[in-house]
Amino acid sequence: MSRTFFAAELDTAASWWRIHRADGVTLGFTTHDRDLWFGGVLHRSAPGMLPSAIRKSASLADDEAEVEGALGHDTIRPKDIGTGRFDGARIESGIVDWETLENAALYAGSIAAVSQDAAGFSAQLQSAKAALDIDPVPRASPSCRSRFCGPGCGLSAVGFTVRTACEGVDHDANAVTLPLDQPSLYLRGELRWLDGPQTGLTMKIIGQSNGELELDTALDAAIAPGHRVLLRQGCDKTIATCASRFDNAINFQGEPHLPGNDLLAQYPQPR
Repeated sequence: MSRTFFAAELDTAASWWRIHRADGVTLGFTTHDRDLWFGGVLHRSAPGMLPSAIRKSASLADDEAEVEGALGHDTIRPKDIGTGRFDGARIESGIVDWETLENAALYAGSIAAVSQDAAGFSAQLQSAKAALDIDPVPRASPSCRSRFCGPGCGLSAVGFTVRTACEGVDHDANAVTLPLDQPSLYLRGELRWLDGPQTGLTMKIIGQSNGELELDTALDAAIAPGHRVLLRQGCDKTIATCASRFDNAINFQGEPHLPGNDLLAQYPQPR
């Protein structure tokens, strides 16, 4: 862009940032005193939200940043923070001319952690450089390293995913009952809400008992029978399951016959 910001002592500039949540929701904010529409996103006026200074460097170290604000804004609610809707969300931040709407992105990354107190919230951000801290070299393991129906697995998720609706909700056990012929197949799988207050959220299935599926994330009190879900089966990542249940041993991403760590402590025994 041709716009040069802060070329004069006074400038019609404001900060903006966008939050792209994992549930598909995109939120936009600006420090200007009125809402601004640009880049296909409505940026809500949020002068109480304060992004920290952004410093970019040529080194490989992460360019960390932070944003603070009040929980009074109707698009950032304590309940959404508590249920993890902002965990791992992608972040964009930059500057915009609030008269011409010319803008520039200065920072891109993700939310590393969100904390809240009585006064408001604080989000710790990490830049795209944080990906350089991840070791891409796979580690030998007797279990499969691939995500079920993900890259390397080779199976299509279509054949192991169903769309259905809740028949019952047990808030005390944090479990739901669904019309399934074999609920045990969905242990270690995923459930994504298509209706209700937690629409878009994906939860892990960590237990199964008497037809109920126990979830790893707390259910909202408003979740009720009739809410629709997208359900995907799970896998225990063993070679036996991969071969017998899925007939997919050729794509098994592990070393099933790898000796365990106890082999290091073994020594010859006289007969």
